[in-house]
Amino acid sequence: MQFDDDADLDTSEVKDVRGSRVPGGRATIGGGIAGVIALILGLLFGVGPEQLGLSSGHDEPAVSASSAAQVDQACRKGSDANAREDCRIVAVVNSVQDFWRAEYTRRGGTYSPARTVLFTQRVATACGNATSAVGPFYCPGDRQVYLDLGFFDELRTKFGSTGGPFAQAYVVAHEYGHHVQNLMGTLSKAQDGRTGANSNAVRVELQADCYAGVWARHATTTPDERTGRPLFTRLTDQDIRDGLDAAAAVGDDRIQERFQGRVTPENWTHGSAAQRQQWFYTGYSTGDMAKCNTFR
Repeated sequence: MQFDDDADLDTSEVKDVRGSRVPGGRATIGGGIAGVIALILGLLFGVGPEQLGLSSGHDEPAVSASSAAQVDQACRKGSDANAREDCRIVAVVNSVQDFWRAEYTRRGGTYSPARTVLFTQRVATACGNATSAVGPFYCPGDRQVYLDLGFFDELRTKFGSTGGPFAQAYVVAHEYGHHVQNLMGTLSKAQDGRTGANSNAVRVELQADCYAGVWARHATTTPDERTGRPLFTRLTDQDIRDGLDAAAAVGDDRIQERFQGRVTPENWTHGSAAQRQQWFYTGYSTGDMAKCNTFR
């Protein structure tokens, strides 16, 4: 996975609030059991934490303000994305949104962009306050993706993914799949409160995986709006294998087996490891979002 060294990164698409104080000085998702449940059920859920029923009023100390916001200064060029993890996320966000802008235009529509917010430990959103235990998520209330970069270490150490830069790109592209669903009115189908292998919640997650695969298929051919050249210059078979491995690692059956010691399909919200791999690869192999109809 390689970016064009000379490409200009658009940092306006990423807001860096790492180390900032949560307004009000309160964390609303507690640790302990609540945090574990959030991690198991909320991982890559795609919607705000209040929909997991985990908001509380715990008086935990807020993170002290710091000067951690760095992407505006540090992430200028594609070469920065090739060297730094946070800049890599900026480049992936740029590439994903370049693709969806072009895809919407091709289909006669207009894409409304979404920012990614980088945070540490906890963050305030239009969907409620959240801690890092929720994992990456998309908030439809403010149309933003929220990401603590520490999650990528947990993806390897807690969930058994092989990791790699493209595993990170897969996670980001999945969350932007939820944004596309929100723009299309599909995301609301997941919010009926039902779980299970055939639930709408699972179908929405699998479709977001498929949309991530569609972007991956076109990543090295989608021209960057600022240069006219693709921001991605190389995506290898190993990169795709890393993405597939990450998709499997966050399958409901894998997570339940790891944290509960048993698999309970009636509680699924994301789909099995095999399903997540299947739908990511469907998007990647076809490059066609029309093939991502998981509601059939």
